[in-house]
Amino acid sequence: MPVTVAGSAAPPAFASAVDAIRRSSPRAELVVTEIGAPARLAPYSVALSADVTPARHDEDSDVGTGRFILLHDPSAPDAWGGEFRVVCFVQAPLETDIGTDPFLADVAWSWLVDALAARGARYHSLSGTATKILSTGYGELADQGDGAQIELRASWSPSDSELSAHVEGWGELLCMLAGLPPTIEGVTTLSSRRVGRE
Repeated sequence: MPVTVAGSAAPPAFASAVDAIRRSSPRAELVVTEIGAPARLAPYSVALSADVTPARHDEDSDVGTGRFILLHDPSAPDAWGGEFRVVCFVQAPLETDIGTDPFLADVAWSWLVDALAARGARYHSLSGTATKILSTGYGELADQGDGAQIELRASWSPSDSELSAHVEGWGELLCMLAGLPPTIEGVTTLSSRRVGRE
């Protein structure tokens, strides 16, 4: 997975983190590419995009898509509690009956925590949201009928620059939300009938 860093004076800690991202091994069902990183959030950043088995090259997957951004600020902002902050996003379509399940958001969030833990990712200050979206098409979109999707946005502060585990945990979460079998022991897939607490 090629990752480039603009500029030649990146701090050693950030360069080490980028090397760890290069060494990461996301699941084979993902196509991971580098995208332009936001320039205003931190002095140094790198961003990845992932799609689950995309049907068309360079377009978001119909199954699931995600973004992973690593921010680095040598001044260690108080809000981060360190020099690094990860910001991630995952989104996947669902069957409508799954989208209405009251435990869906809780399950999605627990999968993020489980995926990071299973990869040995060390972090603190985890925060985020899990959002269920229900939609109904009208007019020219009436043929689309009812639909649902889950979106999870999260951020956390890595405890070190070994970012491989963080990238792999994010990729695992994306695959699970897209309905692929988990590689984490003790985690089950979303049932088309009901999502419940373990």
